[in-house]
Amino acid sequence: MWLVGRMRIFLPIADVMENKDIEHGKAVLAQEINGLEALSANLGDAFAKTVSLIAGLKGRVIITGMGKSGHVARKIAATMTSTGTPAYFVHPGEASHGDMGMITRDDAVLALSNSGETAELSDIIGYCKRFSIPLIGVARRSGSMLVEAATISMVLPEVPEACITGAPTTSTTMMMALGDAISVALVNRRGFSKQDFSVFHPGGKLGKAFIRVSDLMHGASELPLVKESGIMRDVLLVMTSKRFGCAGVIGASGELSGIITDGDLRRHMQADLLEKTAKQVMKASPLAIRPQALAAEALAIMNERSITSLFVTEENKPVGIIHIHDCLRAGIA
Repeated sequence: MWLVGRMRIFLPIADVMENKDIEHGKAVLAQEINGLEALSANLGDAFAKTVSLIAGLKGRVIITGMGKSGHVARKIAATMTSTGTPAYFVHPGEASHGDMGMITRDDAVLALSNSGETAELSDIIGYCKRFSIPLIGVARRSGSMLVEAATISMVLPEVPEACITGAPTTSTTMMMALGDAISVALVNRRGFSKQDFSVFHPGGKLGKAFIRVSDLMHGASELPLVKESGIMRDVLLVMTSKRFGCAGVIGASGELSGIITDGDLRRHMQADLLEKTAKQVMKASPLAIRPQALAAEALAIMNERSITSLFVTEENKPVGIIHIHDCLRAGIA
């Protein structure tokens, strides 16, 4: 019931519960934001040393954790792997039964644990000590087994969990964000680019967004090219055999000086057409694109100008040609 002035307004029970749900949701997010702010404020030398250690590895980052920490570890491993840092998740229980052999002396282990006393991690910790494998420990308790044993320790701030039961919420959010921070710091240190990222995502939307013209274009052997002095009779043969619906016209220095399309043929359809030279029929200063440009840019140009092919040039000399169907087959949209 809501009291407005002297009027009593009765809200359905469902509406009241929904309002409380929203309040509870906001309270959870506020608590987790507090955790992230505290984590950011405490980021220091241990973080910098972690990034430096991983950047200098010959091998991989082996990431491990049990329970909720294990789920976070899997995500961190996936993020690192996709951004140029070889990483692999190893389940601590499976490590004790043979998977320890996946950890080499060239690797480093990143172990996550809320309490820092996770029993299942003890074998991995002992293995790292035995073979002098760098161990990075992330936990909430500064005096815990993991923190004390680690080569580098990062202690999470003592911020309460967002759930009244104490279920991992704020702590796992901080772990996840810390993994992202390490991954992105490594990206910046290595100069890992968007194009590098696309190599690891060829089947995804992100990968398609970064496909370059050079990845899709037809090369020199397929180019429909004619000289300015070429007779239109020969131009027609080139256009028919190459099947791009156009021919590029090149000048004396090999530069792309013009283009002849099916539309140009119709506009010049006269009795003497076949006797004219390519230069007399061509449209000068044709559109072109660089091989380093994104394929999405080429598609946008073709859509905007209502054309189906676009020559690819370097220093104004044709090196390829891209057709709108090439973009569509690659999933560019």
